[in-house]
Amino acid sequence: MLNVVIFGAPGSGKGTQSELIIKEYGLDHISTGDVLRSEMKNETELGKIAKDYIEKGQLVPDDLIVNMLAKVLDSKENSKGVIFDGFPRTIPQAEALKKMLNERGTDVSIMLNLQVDEDELIKRLLERGKISGRSDDNLETIKSRLEVYHKQTAPLADFYVKEGKHTAIHGMGTIEEIFGRIKEAINSIH
Repeated sequence: MLNVVIFGAPGSGKGTQSELIIKEYGLDHISTGDVLRSEMKNETELGKIAKDYIEKGQLVPDDLIVNMLAKVLDSKENSKGVIFDGFPRTIPQAEALKKMLNERGTDVSIMLNLQVDEDELIKRLLERGKISGRSDDNLETIKSRLEVYHKQTAPLADFYVKEGKHTAIHGMGTIEEIFGRIKEAINSIH
């Protein structure tokens, strides 16, 4: 199985590149947010527990999220692989994901880290804000989101470097150029 973890700051083009990877390699897309919402909507056992945390304003515990992801993964038999979106965000999550995948005889194949200059990220997000009218795409919020992102993900990048899975992808240029670099990285391990 080809299991891809994709990383990138807000505005790095993660969503766009994920779609291209999914098409190119026939992967399943697992978005933590979507999985959470679906479990809660369907009032599954896990969904009810998660809802309880959220209603109390607490974060859903990692093991609960990993159990939900495991359930989704198990439902995708004969899958060529998965792209994880929005997960892991912390080292304990990365460790829990590794353990869960190992129990299923697989692992993260590659961690793609889309790297884009801070100025370019800000420019893209302000542009997106103008187009989408997203209220969270203003300069102050953008700067704070980028700060949180860097604080959270720097240790994760190190985790995947130690695992030998980290690949930095130069995220500047056209969508096609960036995707070309991603394909090169995936094809070198696949």
